[in-house]
Amino acid sequence: MLDNYFPVLLFVLVGLLVGIGPMIMGWLLAPNYPDSEKLSPYECGFEAFEDARMKFDVRYYLVAILFILFDLEIAFLFPWAIILAKIGLFGYLAMVLFLAILVVGFIYEWMKGALEWE
Repeated sequence: MLDNYFPVLLFVLVGLLVGIGPMIMGWLLAPNYPDSEKLSPYECGFEAFEDARMKFDVRYYLVAILFILFDLEIAFLFPWAIILAKIGLFGYLAMVLFLAILVVGFIYEWMKGALEWE
């Protein structure tokens, strides 16, 4: 009975070794020569001029969400296009409805000015 779980245990151990092993090797083998430049808050040459917790414009998040939305749309289109012959008219109409809803949302966002960047 426990023999069935051995491949799972082996997979978990190899995954941990591959994930944690390089971090431990880097920590052990990396040279550690800190100086005042390296320990400064920023390596770009000047001190920070604002608080690191400053607020971002909400349009940044809106554009990011729109990108994810339309990126996922493309991810759904590839498998649909491959099996289109098997799913027939119902699958075609379901995808047309899906795309229509996304196009309506895109037009709404466009009309609201969400894609405008100043």
